[in-house]
Amino acid sequence: MQTDRLHHGGIMANYKCTAACRHCLYSCSPTRTDGYITEKIAEDTCELLREGGCRSVHIGGGEPFLDFDGLITLIRIIRASGIRVEYIETNAFWAAGRQKIEPRLRELSRAGADALCISLDPFHAEYVPVELPLTLAKVCQSSGFGYFLWQDRYLPVLSRLDKSKIYNRDELEILISPHYIKETARSYGMHIGGRAIGIEAGFTAYKPAAELIGSNPCRSLISGNHFHTDMYGNYIPPGCTGIYIPLAEAVRGIPDGRYPVFEALLSGGSAALMQYAKTHGFTEDPRGYTSRCALCFHIRMWLSENGTYAELDREFYSESMMYRE
Repeated sequence: MQTDRLHHGGIMANYKCTAACRHCLYSCSPTRTDGYITEKIAEDTCELLREGGCRSVHIGGGEPFLDFDGLITLIRIIRASGIRVEYIETNAFWAAGRQKIEPRLRELSRAGADALCISLDPFHAEYVPVELPLTLAKVCQSSGFGYFLWQDRYLPVLSRLDKSKIYNRDELEILISPHYIKETARSYGMHIGGRAIGIEAGFTAYKPAAELIGSNPCRSLISGNHFHTDMYGNYIPPGCTGIYIPLAEAVRGIPDGRYPVFEALLSGGSAALMQYAKTHGFTEDPRGYTSRCALCFHIRMWLSENGTYAELDREFYSESMMYRE
């Protein structure tokens, strides 16, 4: 067994970030383990991506700009391998003025990158003053460096804020909407996973597990569309975070019996995972769950806390529960 042919994907340079956004699928934060993808892992990753069919990637995190020298090295390795860098994601925490931005854009361009994906939404406004992504976008435009704001649909509501400040939930509920968390989540088009599980829990009715569980195989676990690889050389399935396998095995073959959680989901969906977990002592939450993805998330979190599973990232689950009230 192996993944489908790899198409569009991303390389996560790190897990550490200057923000701990409510909607972060990867549960990145300032308290995540330090570190940045090494040259060796970057080279191996690119070799495996090409072997799997991938010819273009974006770079994300975490926050890739936390180690700018490391980012430049990563870009050069990707380009030397014959893979195109589509864009680099950033929350623009570093973009304090043209004199700091322009030299970095020139260096990015020399290394082989030509576009930024700049985060802009009410969740990021809790950590990064809005003026920083807007300044970065303005300098990119005047310098001829490619960029897009993710997502620029929030420009009208963010215009109500003092752009030099960050805000807490109470303040944003007054300035934007009492329901800005729910409204932003619905309009964002995001998957429910990672720290976003907390958003769903706050605004969605709970249902018994029996109403949510399904036996259809989770084929997304081996999809080659919008997958990610991380700083450790792992393959992360699209839309299903907190579970991973080595990229080498994803491309060349996944050994039978090595990843019981992964195999249960791939063979029989959440029903098979529930059955497996119950044989190890898992009991359902009597309150129920907000969705099938939330049910799967909580089963995997319980397993990560009560056993050792190579495919489950224990730090991810602990960070996912850092939902800011």
